[in-house]
Amino acid sequence: MIEINELSKKIDNQEILKNINLKLESGKIYGFVGRNGSGKSILLKTICGFLKPNHGNVIINGVDIYKNGVFPKNTRALIDIPNYIPDLTGFENLSLLASIENIIGKEEIEQTLKLVNFYEEKYKKFKKYSLGMKQKLGIGHVLMENPDILILDEPFNGLDEISANKIREILINEKRKNKIILIATHIKEDIENLCDVIYEMNDGVINLKDEKNNSDIA
Repeated sequence: MIEINELSKKIDNQEILKNINLKLESGKIYGFVGRNGSGKSILLKTICGFLKPNHGNVIINGVDIYKNGVFPKNTRALIDIPNYIPDLTGFENLSLLASIENIIGKEEIEQTLKLVNFYEEKYKKFKKYSLGMKQKLGIGHVLMENPDILILDEPFNGLDEISANKIREILINEKRKNKIILIATHIKEDIENLCDVIYEMNDGVINLKDEKNNSDIA
């Protein structure tokens, strides 16, 4: 579970997040919608442990990540446009990242690339990737080590409709493994049939927009 209590964040004396309170449970996909600059990305970065709040806390599976000075365990995130080593191939980039924790090998990386329909491009250098290719590699990075929490900022950016539908299918399957999935987008249509709960952000304030049972979506 992710618990967010009275979370506020200022950047350059501007209040970006205003007293956010949320409880996010396993086995659900949560969507965060709002115009660019509404605070979605800052909220996700704060949940990831990247931006210390000015007030409040983020508790993940019972651990206050900022009080304890730790990043959340078993969590992977895709925030902003994916950026990897330009002169390495997609496969080499993922292999390098996988070597940090050394819990998966070549087979798991290749399986993930096949899952996101990116296996044929695995030996192309990253600097030659289109935006859509970068997105697929970034999503593969998030998935490959089987994390409990997946955090995705604008995951459908640059994807064609076939690829976007494939990623939606993957995320639904990940949800069925009792994971927590957070998705932020400025386009509600990207997630309205995917998410169990949708929150709308506006000037750092969050409100419940929609809540439904998507457990039967295939």
